[in-house]
Amino acid sequence: MATWDPLQPYCKLLNMEAIEPREYQLSIAKGMGSGKNTLLVLPTGLGKTIIGIFAMARVLYEGKKVIILAPTKPLSEQHLASIKRFLKMDENLLLLLTGRMKTAERKEREREARVIAATPQTIANDIKVGRLNLDGFGMVIFDECHRAVGKYAYTYIANECKERGIQQIGMTASPGSDRKKIDAIISTLGIEEIEMRISTDMDVAEYAMGTDIRIDYIDNGMGVGSILGTLKPVIEKHLTELYRHGLSPFKKFDNLSKGRLLEMGANISKIEAQSYKFMALYDYVYLLHLSHAYDMAGTEGIQPFLDYFKSLEERERRSRAVQGILKDAEVQNAIRIAREMIGRGEEHPKMGHILGMMSGEMKGHTTIIFAQYRSTIRTLASMLRKAGIEAREFVGKKDGTTQEGQRMTIEDFRNGKFNVLVSTSIGEEGLDIPSVDYVVFYEPVASEIRNIQRKGRAGRVKFGRVVILVSRNTKDEAYLMISRIREKRMRDNILKIKESLRETHRKGKGQMALGV
Repeated sequence: MATWDPLQPYCKLLNMEAIEPREYQLSIAKGMGSGKNTLLVLPTGLGKTIIGIFAMARVLYEGKKVIILAPTKPLSEQHLASIKRFLKMDENLLLLLTGRMKTAERKEREREARVIAATPQTIANDIKVGRLNLDGFGMVIFDECHRAVGKYAYTYIANECKERGIQQIGMTASPGSDRKKIDAIISTLGIEEIEMRISTDMDVAEYAMGTDIRIDYIDNGMGVGSILGTLKPVIEKHLTELYRHGLSPFKKFDNLSKGRLLEMGANISKIEAQSYKFMALYDYVYLLHLSHAYDMAGTEGIQPFLDYFKSLEERERRSRAVQGILKDAEVQNAIRIAREMIGRGEEHPKMGHILGMMSGEMKGHTTIIFAQYRSTIRTLASMLRKAGIEAREFVGKKDGTTQEGQRMTIEDFRNGKFNVLVSTSIGEEGLDIPSVDYVVFYEPVASEIRNIQRKGRAGRVKFGRVVILVSRNTKDEAYLMISRIREKRMRDNILKIKESLRETHRKGKGQMALGV
């Protein structure tokens, strides 16, 4: 087991009885001791928070204060709990900062606290109005730092830190594959050094519990096939019209990606001739809604497909195109097929596949099922409960769940009160659930960040399994391929940027030696 150098005085601040430090953690933390702004890219479950706490101990011993930021209050609460466990500090000097705290109390507590765990918006607001003075702070840690772009509050805080020379530490499992976005994160946080590990690296491999990743291909069956076969000609009719007017690069729906579809909409919105624009928008709205309905039936579920049309019907204001969709004879035929399937107790084959796994290999195992749409989650969780499987939904505040409700759900899951969590993307970042045996992707995700975070829910403290469901001949197959390409690109780009930063540093040293 790795140990701190006993000659380092700041190790007195660490509760070594609660920590089993690993060599790579100590090595990374030692590098942070140089004071350089550092980007830490480490797979979920390999102890980014511990590394941050090691770095905190040095800064605190030097008499300076620390802020650790996380995108959500539950994540901030987790960080504070870890700090209480691993640092030997008077708890009165630790602060969970939330917007609910009264103004007068916040200012007093912020002045007295030596470690603050908070969401970025709260910190940014308090800096702007003068409640929080960053003088005296030696380090700010940005958890899930892939968010440090654009107008997100991380950007404002990072600029304030740079003006005051405060060390910045960015932590993430994945900063993304886009070189421009990675460069933006590097620029925002003023990154001078990158520490990256993957699960196969020599110093990490023995601690990575291992994850078996399996792709289960699903045939859609006759019912789903009938719905898709009914909708596709209608979609291609309107796509052909857009192609005929030079507004679509394709006239075959199979060739049209979501990105290209959105690009078409952006181009149509720029058309100045109003009559021409109106005709184009009519076909585009048809295409937009029916392509989404097609994907819902092909990759999500029959009830989610019907729920989507119900949401169109319940709109207070419906465009001429939406009215046309709801009256279209072929669309109504597809809806009829779907209703008949539900009446017979049929759903998308993915749902039956999950039910089979839950009754077989996954029976009794802790499992997170990730799905993109609220309707899919609701349908799937209900189906599992009807089959006698303890399953709960985990959704965001916009779906009516409070943060306290989210916290209680996770607490019950962690304590074994139920063993299947059916979650939206809110479950991807930072959940402290160390005992998940299985992670199921109801559908592949093209985002490499979300892909890595989802996989990271399994294999944290023991061997885990990931199962990705792919509906044949649907967008699922394309998203699976895209995610693989982007993950590899992410690693390649980070390595290139890391080498570039080191080359810049070497040149700088050389110029100093020459007196330039």
